[in-house]
Amino acid sequence: MRVSLQAQPDGKLLVNPFLEGRAIKIKKIDVTGCEINTLERDIIAAYLQGYDKIELYSERILAEQKQTIRKVCHKLIGPEITEESLNCVVIQDLLNPNELHIKKGVQRMFLIARSMQKDAVRALKTVDFDLALDVSQRDDEVDRLFLLISKQFHSILCGGRMPDSAETNIEEYHEFRMAASPLERIADHAQKIANVVSKLQRPVSDNVMKEIEKLNNAYIELVKQSVEALFDADASLANQVIDSVDNMRAWVEQLHASILKLETHEVVISLGIVVDSLSRIGDLSSNIAEIAVNMAIQDR
Repeated sequence: MRVSLQAQPDGKLLVNPFLEGRAIKIKKIDVTGCEINTLERDIIAAYLQGYDKIELYSERILAEQKQTIRKVCHKLIGPEITEESLNCVVIQDLLNPNELHIKKGVQRMFLIARSMQKDAVRALKTVDFDLALDVSQRDDEVDRLFLLISKQFHSILCGGRMPDSAETNIEEYHEFRMAASPLERIADHAQKIANVVSKLQRPVSDNVMKEIEKLNNAYIELVKQSVEALFDADASLANQVIDSVDNMRAWVEQLHASILKLETHEVVISLGIVVDSLSRIGDLSSNIAEIAVNMAIQDR
């Protein structure tokens, strides 16, 4: 058997079988009577499992099912519909896994999530429905990156080659995959804040809005610091983030108390959702910081 040798950042040698013309992995799925949500989950699962080609078949694939297939392909990076007929749809993954370095993927997730968080609160302040919709739509891009990173990591666990093995060892790859999860959830909470805007009849009172903006800016900075600590394996900065998040809990409680004094029940509920999401973003920055501490310990 022919093998390939790859030097790792820590000096180890990675030995892999050298496969010429790797066999294409094909998954066939019978979609007869398949409900829309089940169909979507099945396609995403096949994608995460690393299948190169997904063949969906039935005596007749319904128009609603085809619409779902197109929608799922749009949510994923790589898969494209290459064949389509009355009873069969073929999805093929056209992405070269070496095209995305995991660190670039995580950095891209962070940049999009940060812009979403900033713009969600800006939309809340100005009651800008168009900006709120734009924020909500940006969440799809974060989800696509997260699923691609998850797919690549699963491939590595199953014996595949790391697309960036010259710069990242398997332990670091695992930690960055772990960090992608809270970043995806930060984007979800930014989307949740943006969705509140559509329920507002008028702008939020200046005093409360100023406090929400200050809290948001503080959490944006903590997420930024947690990602910096992750990339630099900086335990000191990571621990500062964790301590700061803990120290801000009293501030969050005070803001919740201020919101409860507002005039209408609808505003209280809506702004309560906003503050709760910001608080959860703080907790997620703490999670990233904890991963950074783990990475720093490995490097010592």
